[in-house]
Amino acid sequence: MSVSLSQISNRYSQFGEDVKNLFAIVLGMAIYTIGFCVFILPHHIVIGGMAGFGTLVYYVTSGFVPVAAAMYGTNILLLIFGYKYLGKGFVFRTIFGATLLSLMIGSVEGDFTSHPPIVADTTMSVIMGAMLIGLGIGVYYSHHGTAGGTDIVAAILSTVSDITVGRVMMIIDMSIVALSFFLPFDGDLEERVQLRVETIIYGWIAIFLYSYITDKFLSAGRQTVQFIILSDKWEVIADRITHETGRGVTTWDCEGYWTKTGRQLMLVWCREMDTYQIYRIVKEEDQDAYITNSFVRSVYGNGFDTLKLKKRKARRIGNKK
Repeated sequence: MSVSLSQISNRYSQFGEDVKNLFAIVLGMAIYTIGFCVFILPHHIVIGGMAGFGTLVYYVTSGFVPVAAAMYGTNILLLIFGYKYLGKGFVFRTIFGATLLSLMIGSVEGDFTSHPPIVADTTMSVIMGAMLIGLGIGVYYSHHGTAGGTDIVAAILSTVSDITVGRVMMIIDMSIVALSFFLPFDGDLEERVQLRVETIIYGWIAIFLYSYITDKFLSAGRQTVQFIILSDKWEVIADRITHETGRGVTTWDCEGYWTKTGRQLMLVWCREMDTYQIYRIVKEEDQDAYITNSFVRSVYGNGFDTLKLKKRKARRIGNKK
């Protein structure tokens, strides 16, 4: 069976894309590990997700069960119980991500819990750690990576109820942080309240901070921009945009009201990261071209977002008996 050049090219292109995604996932989880192990864990702050749950187990067992081991074991149990609700692709990606992140955290957590924190000020350390965690999550999420944890619970609940994934994750994460109030403590109730409430507030601040950074990172990659371009050199501009950015160009006939001259108007939808390249192409070809651009809320279709609608449950209308 002969293989065409286009098929070979597509295979190499897909291989390159897979390698790029793998590298980004590893990089993102390395950034997450640094933020958590270097800046959060040494200050005895419990955050959300499996990292936070693993921290709870670590302190409850007085360090006998490492954070990484608790994270990995819990992830595997969640996947076993929720396998029938999750697709194979999600399960395999989660196993890979959870294994990688657990290995990274497990290889360095002891070095930073056995020494004083690098940044002595708790507030600055938590802010720095949360920023790195948010950046790390954004990097590996944007390249189809996942480390499991509350993602698994949220994915399961979203299949059996109408509650949103984001709301589930927020409730679970904040609950994990709140449970740190009951960690072992040598002191009376008043001292416990003074110390634990402070660490809980730090944990909640970290959750909101890394969630915000993650959302900003992901939305920057998904933000869609609409261009409307008017130029006498529309053919060469449309050809370059199509071949250099991979974005389609739609044209339609228009007419200047004053001049009564027929022209072609171009419409382009692209991601925000493509905007500079489109500006460059247009100005290189026609310095007198008219360009407008604006953010659009979303574009659904090939090359953009997938429209997902949940089926509404049928309501029975009739007299109650």
